[in-house]
Amino acid sequence: MEIKQLYTNCLSEAAYFIASEGEAAIIDPLRDVDTYIQMAEEKGVKIKYIFETHFHADFVSGHIELSQKTGAPIIYGPLTEARFKFHLAKDGEEFSVGKLKITALHTPGHTLESTCYLLNDEHNEPYCIFTGDTLFVGDVGRPDLFSGNMTKEELAGMMYDSLQKHIKPLNDNIIVYPAHGPGSSCGKNLGPETYSTIGVQKATNYALQNMEKAEFVKTVTSGLSTPPAYFPVNARINKEGYDSLDSVYHTGLQPLSIASFKEKVEQGAWILDTRSATVFTQGFIPESLSIGLDGRFAEWAGTLIPNKQALVLITEEGKEKESITRLARVGIDNILGFLDGGYEAWQNAGEQIDLIIDIEPDEFAMDMPHDPRMEVLDVRKATEFDAAHVKGAFNAPLDSLMDPLNVAMIDMDNNLYIHCAGGYRSVIAASILKRHGYHNMRNILGGFGKMKDMKNITIVHPDKVQI
Repeated sequence: MEIKQLYTNCLSEAAYFIASEGEAAIIDPLRDVDTYIQMAEEKGVKIKYIFETHFHADFVSGHIELSQKTGAPIIYGPLTEARFKFHLAKDGEEFSVGKLKITALHTPGHTLESTCYLLNDEHNEPYCIFTGDTLFVGDVGRPDLFSGNMTKEELAGMMYDSLQKHIKPLNDNIIVYPAHGPGSSCGKNLGPETYSTIGVQKATNYALQNMEKAEFVKTVTSGLSTPPAYFPVNARINKEGYDSLDSVYHTGLQPLSIASFKEKVEQGAWILDTRSATVFTQGFIPESLSIGLDGRFAEWAGTLIPNKQALVLITEEGKEKESITRLARVGIDNILGFLDGGYEAWQNAGEQIDLIIDIEPDEFAMDMPHDPRMEVLDVRKATEFDAAHVKGAFNAPLDSLMDPLNVAMIDMDNNLYIHCAGGYRSVIAASILKRHGYHNMRNILGGFGKMKDMKNITIVHPDKVQI
């Protein structure tokens, strides 16, 4: 028996590869399915099943393409409705993979079709459970994403019943393999680990403590942040289908001359620069949107870029395919090519360039007493800002800056000092503001993480008594 967790950090997503006696199963695959096919070939096993725990909202799954390439059926749980061929599993239905047995356990709550898969080992003993977004480490899936006309309270009630029926009765030693880890927006506050055990979760997960259904519903539905805008789009794509990734590569991996690149931009394509934030600020093509591959790239791309928006790419040499793959994972696949030779080719041709001024926190601290036109723009989430922030700072969360009305509230005549927690989001924000015509700005390197412990910068903690 082999069970391998395939974790993708920028999406906080876990897919799983299971193999036994020449047969394999994949659970919750990403859109770039060649990874799973290659693993099966290397291990000399045949992919027999593709299990989906639910219609994912935070990424485009590879279920359809993997099925087309391998012939393996797609398995969904009860209440699933889709526009492609799949096997509708019954609650309690069993599937064999080599000497292993996998049982579908219908656990509605996160979504109506949410299903966990309990795996029995070669000795027919329960070994692990793949919980999808039903049970995370320290949390459960939020009940407010994609389930038709049902309210979050109704779904939370179903989640309570699912946990009582299928999860809490399990033995403590059973390993819990969820679909997401820390940083995912599919729950409220996931723990730091990507797997656990039933026993540990019974002891530490708030959602598995003894409480009445009404209390559970209130607890699970309170404190939910607004989900990223691309979530319902991805859920729809997973339900209805999508173009093959090979066709996306065919178009997106077209090297473009400067003239062709300019033509596509004039026709409405956005310029997406996937180089790291520290490289981008030193020089970039005007109007570029910076989202670096070195951060939570797919999540921010899905949040900030409209699903069908045409794109042309600026990447580091050799990063073209990776950029396209990671965009496609969140359903952004209208990519028209990349600039041949990248930013350096543009610069060497004498074309117009732009830059963003980086400053260290101590330079910012020295400017504060002497700049009456200073405006400190904190682009972290509202919850981060509310916990602690620089005195006098204005909070405009990064995702809000795609709304021109929110951008218009920022005084163009002020000297903008932009920061986030560490420096990744602030550069994205600066590139957005540049696109809106703001140029009088500074990017604070290291962000709040560096400033919060500096003696010459006043930090406000709203939840504490200020002395």
